[in-house]
Amino acid sequence: MRIGLSTPVVVQAPGLASEWEAGGTADHLAAIAHTADEAGLEFLSCSEHVAVPSGEAATRGVVYWDPLSTLGFLAAHTRRIRLATAVLVLGYHHPLEVVKRYGTLDRISGGRLILGVGIGSLAPEFELLGADWPSRASRADEAIQALRASMGVSEPAHSGSYFQFEGMTVQPSALQPRVPIWVGGRSRASLRRAIRGADGWMPFGLAPEQIRQLLRQEAVPTGFEVILGTDRALDPMGDVAGTRGVLSELAAAGATVVSCGLAARSAEHYCQQIIRLAEVARSLTAGKEETSDD
Repeated sequence: MRIGLSTPVVVQAPGLASEWEAGGTADHLAAIAHTADEAGLEFLSCSEHVAVPSGEAATRGVVYWDPLSTLGFLAAHTRRIRLATAVLVLGYHHPLEVVKRYGTLDRISGGRLILGVGIGSLAPEFELLGADWPSRASRADEAIQALRASMGVSEPAHSGSYFQFEGMTVQPSALQPRVPIWVGGRSRASLRRAIRGADGWMPFGLAPEQIRQLLRQEAVPTGFEVILGTDRALDPMGDVAGTRGVLSELAAAGATVVSCGLAARSAEHYCQQIIRLAEVARSLTAGKEETSDD
């Protein structure tokens, strides 16, 4: 079973973040990233919000570290683990801005970028940044097309309704020939968007049965990633059975990768939880293989 980590400290969502994260430091992050890397986890993630309305604090939280700066820092403290935006809001950026900035991150990290993208869900933030809220879905569709045509390309070209560019050079470009693009969302439209132009789907706020139903309604291509997140912080050291149950349920819902949040008393305890989580995931995978062999 492949496990990603919803990186602590950098996003502090109410009900998911532990108390120690409020005082979390870069040194804590470096230790956690190194542990996750050594434990064989799939990715570290970081979300994007520029400014959150103060009135949304109780539901969304207000701590969102900048993903580019954060993932660049984590790249320097890891060797293998991938670095995922979860998600980058497409309406806030020109595609070539993403190509340059995140292509540089891909090169710095040795080709470990996963570009998670979404259409956005916070109208006041769009207004603050001068981004167009009503057209966000159609703009995102075209932005994904432009990104796919441009990532890793020195002289990208695209002609569409919202973006047109050619005769421009963007260097450095991404190291990977095809940077994985995952689409976030909670609707059938987001799943269709992902199938049309991306490599994976990262739904949120949906129950496992809802996810199963949506996946059954679409022709999901071979190799398509379904990245499902835990709806609560797991405690693999204190509640092995509960952790196994959550991971198994998400796998049954169609997950190819599970993005986990972990409960912890401190950064050191968080690192211990990572190691135990990896052991639990390996035991589930081994059990599945044994069943298949039987």
